[in-house]
Amino acid sequence: MFFGLGHFLRLARAGYILAREGVFAGLDPALLPPAAGLPVRLANLIARKDVGGGATALVRAFAQIGPSYVKLGQFLATRPDIVGGEIANALTALQDRMQPFGREAAVAIIEKSLGRPIDQLFVSLGEPVAAASVAQVHMAIARYPDGERKVAVKVLRPGVEAHFARDLADMYLVARLAERYSSEGRRLRAVEVVDTLARTVKLETDFRLEAAAASEFRDNVANDPDFHAPHVDWDRTAKDVLTLEWIEGAPLSDLARVAAEGHDLKELGRTVLQSFLRHAMRDGFFHADMHQGNLFVDKEGRIVAIDFGIMGRLGLKERRFLAEILYGFITRDYRRVAEVHFEAGYVPPIHSVEEFSQALRAIGEPLHTVNASDISMARLLTLLFEVTALFDMRTRTELVLLQKTMVVAEGVARTLDPKLNIWKTSDPVVRDWIESNLGPMAKVEDAGKSAVETVKLATRLPKVLHDAETALAHLSNQAARGVELSAHSLEELSRQRHAAVNRFLFWIAAIVFTAVWLLKR
Repeated sequence: MFFGLGHFLRLARAGYILAREGVFAGLDPALLPPAAGLPVRLANLIARKDVGGGATALVRAFAQIGPSYVKLGQFLATRPDIVGGEIANALTALQDRMQPFGREAAVAIIEKSLGRPIDQLFVSLGEPVAAASVAQVHMAIARYPDGERKVAVKVLRPGVEAHFARDLADMYLVARLAERYSSEGRRLRAVEVVDTLARTVKLETDFRLEAAAASEFRDNVANDPDFHAPHVDWDRTAKDVLTLEWIEGAPLSDLARVAAEGHDLKELGRTVLQSFLRHAMRDGFFHADMHQGNLFVDKEGRIVAIDFGIMGRLGLKERRFLAEILYGFITRDYRRVAEVHFEAGYVPPIHSVEEFSQALRAIGEPLHTVNASDISMARLLTLLFEVTALFDMRTRTELVLLQKTMVVAEGVARTLDPKLNIWKTSDPVVRDWIESNLGPMAKVEDAGKSAVETVKLATRLPKVLHDAETALAHLSNQAARGVELSAHSLEELSRQRHAAVNRFLFWIAAIVFTAVWLLKR
């Protein structure tokens, strides 16, 4: 394992900042292995005494070390199974802000990336209006066939990929050492954690992928009357440049302006929460960075989202899981919530449904005894993950990301309406999804889809049989010319031929039985 001077200097700096901010202050050297005890004692000597330690110290340290560690912290915020719930919640406060780079550098990147002079791309390009570790945003004027329009131009920060590559190399080194010499490092699969972070960084530094996410998200919300997403200008988008429709509106971070423009704050709070749930359950594709700075209110009163670098996906299985557990807690059907966990395969069958249902009741019942404004769906999911861990449910990354996003979305909704009733607001979205996807009509639609697939398979059946007959005839000719086949080979060929027929017959029979079952209901 190569350990160069560059690795040493960068890791030494990171370690010093972690120690100075008091990250190790809560560790008792006496409880650590001898090799770790001395470094922790030394770290505690240089720790600042004027600030608190613990999780907040880690947030401060990551922010000071640099952008790569901010990204690491934001990623770890979605992995409470690695860092624990307290630290994961604290890390959600990490803000990705940096000083902007010069307009001249931005122009050079735009021209190189898009292959045209700046004056052929934009009528004008202003100074940066926002800057973060990966990129900064400029307001520009672009000319279109129907006239000139404002656009937002996101430009990749110079040298950011090389910077991230160096820091990721350091993290890989530490992860490999942790897995080699620590059982805890192996249990947490430290290298796999860095692998995931590396993939995330790669996706966030290719703006074509963010453009695709924005385009898909916009299509999903196209018919939503209270939610909007900006249009992507593909002609002015490339790996290092992203051009989007400019959003005119009041940011939700400026509630005074939102109220002054005549918007109903309570209605906006309802819209934020219901829209998030609708995107997650209806579309299976949700904005995973819904803080107030990424949400605006336009003149029509619609919520408008920006920044599509972090998105979450849920498969149909996860969406059904989410809908049924939320509805089960709303209706206090804890037995059904427990069954859903077992049906999804999240909880091993060695456990008892009854015992799990009892544990879920301990979570749900207190929620129905407090004021509506004190109920937190995000808190519900946090407690749920803690209880399911006792029943050997492995952490589902996509569900943890959903939970973390829900914390943020719920927080935004509550700033707009502190008395927001989470259950009442969520109920129609969850109920509609269940009726549409798990009700009787959904079963009929599923049966219809299966029938269509069976017809497609049936149309291929003659070709499959013809190919099998041709192959057997060819082999017979080969045998006639002196090529010998074992009895086992001939039996296997015959078996596969019959198996192909049987598979088609099975699907046809399945459709028939399904249709009969539906007609009897």
